Amino acid sequence: MPTRTIRLGELDFNVRDEGAGEPVLLLHGFPDSSALWRHLIPELVANGFRAIAPDLRGFGDSARPQDVEAYRMQTLLGDVNGLLDALELPAAHLVTHDWGAALGWAFAAYFPQRVQRHVALSVGHLTSFFNAGLSQREKSWYMLFFQFAGVAETQLVANDWALFRDFVRHHPECEKWIAGLSRPGALTAGLNWYRANMVPEAMTVERWTLPNVSAPTLAIWSSNDAYLTETQILGSREFVTGTWEYRRLEGASHWLQLDRPATVNAAIVEFLKRRES
Repeated sequence: MPTRTIRLGELDFNVRDEGAGEPVLLLHGFPDSSALWRHLIPELVANGFRAIAPDLRGFGDSARPQDVEAYRMQTLLGDVNGLLDALELPAAHLVTHDWGAALGWAFAAYFPQRVQRHVALSVGHLTSFFNAGLSQREKSWYMLFFQFAGVAETQLVANDWALFRDFVRHHPECEKWIAGLSRPGALTAGLNWYRANMVPEAMTVERWTLPNVSAPTLAIWSSNDAYLTETQILGSREFVTGTWEYRRLEGASHWLQLDRPATVNAAIVEFLKRRES
């Protein structure tokens, strides 16, 4: 797939940009890159959309600053705004997953004028996430472990990445991502998303109380997600003032777009093509 380099400030971002028509901005999460969307991009293009999939900062072939502060949510929101500005796009549809979904919810909440339609895979509105109770906190244990800089990296890669392999055992492309994260600074850069935004004192409802989202929203969650409860995504309905649609995908892992690409692609394309009556 064609890629281009877009410079935002002092950092270079690798961006897949294909097709013409209404723009769809695709935001991946940890430990992925824009390659996560390789099944969806051709479907979007075939249906008359322009698919724009950046490697977010710290991932793929984009810049990997090592300073934790470089990954704070405010800075990440600036990346999304900067990318749209660089492409001269006043607004776009958003399709997001994992950390990209957390970023997407925040972007849709704070910059509603730049989001046309909004699709969130796996992760709900951040206020709902922190309202989701003990069951979600138990699934989020790794966020605390990731805070220990140096220790987390050492433990994750020990014994041929044994702990990491166990952590992402549901990822259908584990070996591919181990190769990517083995590049200098790559693992630390990915973990810095957690260190900048999920420190214990910040993991409160008060810290992550976002405005409501006005864009029409489709949320999709998979029943075998090892990291996220259904409660946190169902609760997002309370924080969406636009039209809301929810789909539960049975039997798929957290990486539902890789496990069930045809089903996920069809749901996304149908939603993006829809026009409110």
